[in-house]
Amino acid sequence: RGEAVLGIMATSGELALPRSDVARITLAVLFIGGLIAGSLWILAPFLAAFIWATMIVVATWPLMRRVERAFGGRRAPAVVVMSLGLLSILIVPLAVAVDAIIGHADEFATLFERLPELRLPAAPDWLGKVPVAGERAVVAWNELAGEGWSDVMVKAQPYARAVGEWLAKQAGSVAMLLLQFVLIVILSAILFAGGESWAGWLRRFGRRLADEQGERMVVLAGNAIRGVALGVIVTAVAQSALGGIGLAIAGVPFAGVLTAVMFALCVAQVGPILVLIGATAWAYSVLGAGWGTFLLVWSLTVGLMDNVLRPVLIRRGADLPLLLIFAGVIGGLVAFGIVGIFVGPVLLAVAYTLLDDWVSAAPIRGGFEAALATEPVGGDPGAG
Repeated sequence: RGEAVLGIMATSGELALPRSDVARITLAVLFIGGLIAGSLWILAPFLAAFIWATMIVVATWPLMRRVERAFGGRRAPAVVVMSLGLLSILIVPLAVAVDAIIGHADEFATLFERLPELRLPAAPDWLGKVPVAGERAVVAWNELAGEGWSDVMVKAQPYARAVGEWLAKQAGSVAMLLLQFVLIVILSAILFAGGESWAGWLRRFGRRLADEQGERMVVLAGNAIRGVALGVIVTAVAQSALGGIGLAIAGVPFAGVLTAVMFALCVAQVGPILVLIGATAWAYSVLGAGWGTFLLVWSLTVGLMDNVLRPVLIRRGADLPLLLIFAGVIGGLVAFGIVGIFVGPVLLAVAYTLLDDWVSAAPIRGGFEAALATEPVGGDPGAG
């Protein structure tokens, strides 16, 4: 038995590595791991902006190519136009909001003067029929309607200081957000300028990892990003447009500004419901129960339509199961924040495709397959 073991060790001696090689490989792996960790640590302040820039460039690359063709195939003017377009997403809404505030300053002053005199009407009859919370909602509504806004403002005064401190803290976050946005625009311009070389490098990297399958994963990730961008942007346009139409029909002031705010909230995956519910409360207070009920129904319809419209649009851009896309968008948003609406579907798309290819490539035994095709599941009913 001992001779047999020695013989096996002798025949497999070529597979064993000397201790010096094991130590060298271990040190090399540790060095490479440390190098990667150090690089990510240094690039950590830029990773979020780089991920956003990558998503934007991949999603808008066909548009950039059309702009480039409009300039006679020149890349530089196309990059400038796309960069200015990204900047306008931030500058235009801010400019419109500031202009609207300045232009309606007198109306704002009048509204604040009338605020203590405003009172909510009595609770509508249908509110008491709401299951579980209907009675309590009616009681709270009637208490608020009886007190008026002046009493509400007196009760809210102790919390005003806390709200002011919170707003002061958020001012720093807004400044950092603006800085991140400018960085995203700069990185997007760099990626637009050399998009083909970046895409070629990623394809070669994917092929290096898993041959043709790895390259296909890179293409699949790009299609998933474009599909998600299509779903998010078109859904945001549809929700904000319908919400703005409802506000205009009801006669809510500043409907244009509120529509721009709803579009920004929809892109941020917050949804238009915050603006619409506020407008609904105003309509109940000023316009009466009829217009308030109309806006409430309209708000619920517009606010919930993204749960159906967005997955369908993403499905058109990326050939993936609808349930997988829905789980990727919602799960990615919960796990990674706003950028997760892109990262989530990409990760699930790659994982699903790899798993599906692995299952499809598994060999099926001919005897078992033939047995399934020829023999009844319940056996021969005439046997025995």
